[in-house]
Amino acid sequence: MSRQITRRSKTRCHAHNGSIAAVLIALSLAHPEHARAEQTPPRNDRPNILFILTDDQRWDAMSCMGHPFLKTPQMDRLATEGARLANAFVTTSLCSPSRACFLTGMHAHRHGVRTNESIDIRPDTPTFPQLLRQAGYETAFVGKWHMARKATPRPGFDYWLSFLGQGKYEDPPLNENGRDFKAKGYITDLLTDYAVKWLDKPRAKPFCLILSHKAVHGPFTPAQRHKGMYADVDIPKPASFDDTYKAKPEWYRRALIYGARRNEWRGAQGKPVPPELKPIAWNPRQKNMLDYDRALLAVDESVGKVLDALQTKGQLDNTVIVFAGDNGYFHGEHRRGDKRLIYEESMRIPFLIRYPKLIKPGTVIDQMTLNIDLAPTLLDLAGVPAPKTMQGRSMKPLLAGRKVDDWRKSFFYTYFQEAWVPGLPTMLAVRTADWKYARYPDLEDLDELYDLSRDRIEMHNLVADPAAKPKLEEMRAELDRLIKETGYRPAEQTPAARANTGPAERRVYRGALTPEQVARNASK
Repeated sequence: MSRQITRRSKTRCHAHNGSIAAVLIALSLAHPEHARAEQTPPRNDRPNILFILTDDQRWDAMSCMGHPFLKTPQMDRLATEGARLANAFVTTSLCSPSRACFLTGMHAHRHGVRTNESIDIRPDTPTFPQLLRQAGYETAFVGKWHMARKATPRPGFDYWLSFLGQGKYEDPPLNENGRDFKAKGYITDLLTDYAVKWLDKPRAKPFCLILSHKAVHGPFTPAQRHKGMYADVDIPKPASFDDTYKAKPEWYRRALIYGARRNEWRGAQGKPVPPELKPIAWNPRQKNMLDYDRALLAVDESVGKVLDALQTKGQLDNTVIVFAGDNGYFHGEHRRGDKRLIYEESMRIPFLIRYPKLIKPGTVIDQMTLNIDLAPTLLDLAGVPAPKTMQGRSMKPLLAGRKVDDWRKSFFYTYFQEAWVPGLPTMLAVRTADWKYARYPDLEDLDELYDLSRDRIEMHNLVADPAAKPKLEEMRAELDRLIKETGYRPAEQTPAARANTGPAERRVYRGALTPEQVARNASK
């Protein structure tokens, strides 16, 4: 409510209404970071902002990343005419938390959205669209919000077009500015049409549009025109598909053998778990994987349509265009589908930015960038101060090609156990340029340590290797430092989560166990 009062009051303040001015002063004292943004005068030289977000798109699901058969000419165009962030990651690999990270510039344990569809961003937590709107931008959201089970408008947007939860691919129910209705058509095309229509309207302000696709989330459903694509393609087997999980945490093997969902997990308690998994055959014609790639074709076409709309309005080169995915996705690596885990395929995302007034065509940025960096970057480009709550960093100097000596050398990753899938525990990890270390604070099980310079596909856990002990201690210390620096606190379990968590899952972390200790515990 306070932000709405501030916007209305600003106009009246120009009419010398003393009582309203007093209200503004009080609000400025209560929320100084909001007041600074509110008082930013309108300027005609500020860039427009277009943020295109996909769901579950792998970092390499673009032809510019060397995909063996997927063709994405419009995504490739953004990389060719702008910057490709070659080492971009999410700080948590789950849809709702990651989306909140993009919007707030904060880690999940700070903005509070730790799991899917449970809660929304707190009203007192500033997001970049809210701050841009207060600074004079016209704002719009089109697509998948996914936080909290409702489709109605959220704070910070002049225009709203969304849907409940995951939504539907065909003939989806939609909500436009609070009005529920059922649309006819394919969701990616529909969202694109609404976005283009909004872009086409006349306006005197700079704009910020978030186009948030449902695609490519499962059940993978391509547009009718793309269902026959790649019919003769054989999907290459990932090298890590042959992972036997030897000398890796037992919970991985248990989840793969018995399942990780609530009833599966309950039924698996007390059952034996082998020290390694047997090899299995690879199916190169998996329909769901092919449909995943087919569904991305409409997204690529969507990128082209919004670029054309901006070109027609004469705003293409005056618009910061960001394209990213909300988390990674496994396509058989480590025998996995989905995301959530600490392996690269889950954590890495596509991240492209085009803005020719700042970025040279074909720029490749190798520094580690994160989803929490987007909000402070966009605010920086718009000349709006970022609030101190934001934990990411502006990428503007990197985008400009400048050397940044003090850029991050590591980052903190979390995943919080979900009540419906208790077989996947809470995960804490730290990644540097060459190493990754993960611990599972609620389990008495092996930690994980990988030398990414020699073991890029994370097959050999070095946590019990005596030669790696110095590096293990170094990475443990770095994780502890990041835990403190980011203000991490364990999630308080709900009654439902506690009911589905056995004693072994509530043990306090005591350090990495050796394989021999894990074997002894399993025999008890």
